[in-house]
Order: sequence, then structure tokens, then C-alpha cells
Amino acid sequence: MGEEQPEGKDIGFVMSPPIRTSGHGKALQGGLSTGILQLVGTDHCAFNSTQKAAFGIDDFRKIPNGVNGIEERMHLVWDTMVESGQISVTDYVRITSTECARIFNIYPRKGAILVGSDADIIILNPNSSFGISATSHHSRSDTNVFDGRSGKGKVEVTISRGRVVWENGRLNVAPGSGKYIEMPPFGYLFDGIDKMRSPRTLVQDKQEEWWTHETVVVSGCGRKGSRGDDP
Repeated sequence: MGEEQPEGKDIGFVMSPPIRTSGHGKALQGGLSTGILQLVGTDHCAFNSTQKAAFGIDDFRKIPNGVNGIEERMHLVWDTMVESGQISVTDYVRITSTECARIFNIYPRKGAILVGSDADIIILNPNSSFGISATSHHSRSDTNVFDGRSGKGKVEVTISRGRVVWENGRLNVAPGSGKYIEMPPFGYLFDGIDKMRSPRTLVQDKQEEWWTHETVVVSGCGRKGSRGDDP
């Protein structure tokens, strides 16, 4: 998806950050293939054209920001990254599932197929083709930023907590069957702070202070020093 969008439909593509040129997409793909970028998520927030126009009719700055993405994510990442040979199937699982669960601190309950995990699984057919259209997608929005896009790699079955909820193009889920997932604070991302505050680190900092006459402040973001004769 690039900034070259159909004329007259610009309002449907208002989002933050804004859509970039195609070159930016190539850079993001390179980041995923080299490991610089860890995962692919979606800030799905779709509005139909009527809603966008109603709020922004007198001031474009008031147009609701947001587009679709949650329905298309798994298909597009497979076609763009795996089908093209830029990443492996294992990498696909990591950037679409495992790393997502880790940053929310709900791994291995989510993001893994292990004893005790929630059995959230998709079955993707790499030989099956998909097509994206604003007239056939499942969103209530009347626009789709990926309209007309097609490719290989289609999710054919979705299993949630061990129960098949999507198969053969049909949704099979009862309202209210969702479950709240608690996300405990202080996940693995905060381990670096604990390491910075370890006794060994503090001893090293005290030694540096003695030799350099610096006042050393230890924090999770590094050390900040000032000369002893500074105010």
C-alpha cells in the first residue's frame, strides 16, 4: 500500500501516521527480514466514509483517523514476506504471534502451541489465493485500504481456545464467548532495568565515581554523570 490511492476516495485513507510512498514499505520489509523489526501488528480502527465525512466536512483535521487491517494482516504478511522468500515460516509465526504475545506479557499462554497454552491456532493454506475487496470483506466499513489486492496464503480455519470459530468462510462463534485476558505488568521487557540495578553494576559505578570524581545516577536508561565541582 502506497500513497497512490484512487482519486475521490482520499477521505477513506486518512490515518496516523499517514500512508507513505512505496519505498517506505520496502524499508519495512527489509527491517522484518533482517530482524530489526520484531513483529507486525495492526491498530485496526475503521470508519466508513459517511462517518469520516460527517466529522471532517468543515475541517479536514477533524476527520477520524483510522483504517482497516485486522482481517487482512495474516494474509498480507504471508504473501509479502513468506511467499516472496524474504522470511521463513518460522519467522512468520514469530512476527505475527509469538513476539506479539511477549510484548503484552501473555506468553506462553498466547503465542505458542504448548501444554497449558490456550490453543489459539490458525490453519493457513499457502497454495490458496485470496482477494481483498471493500464489497466482500467482513468489516462494516465501506472502504478498504487494500482494495484490489490479491495474493497467495489464505487462512482457512481459525481455532480459539481449542474451538473452531472460523471455517469454510463462515463464522461460528456465540456472542459473549470471548474471555478477558489479564496482562500482568513488568514483563520480560523490564528485565534490563533490574540488571542495571544489580549489586555488581552499583559497585562498578561507585568505582567509576571514585576515579573520575563524578556523581553517578543509575537508571534503567543508562548513567548520568556530572563533575563534583559543578553546581
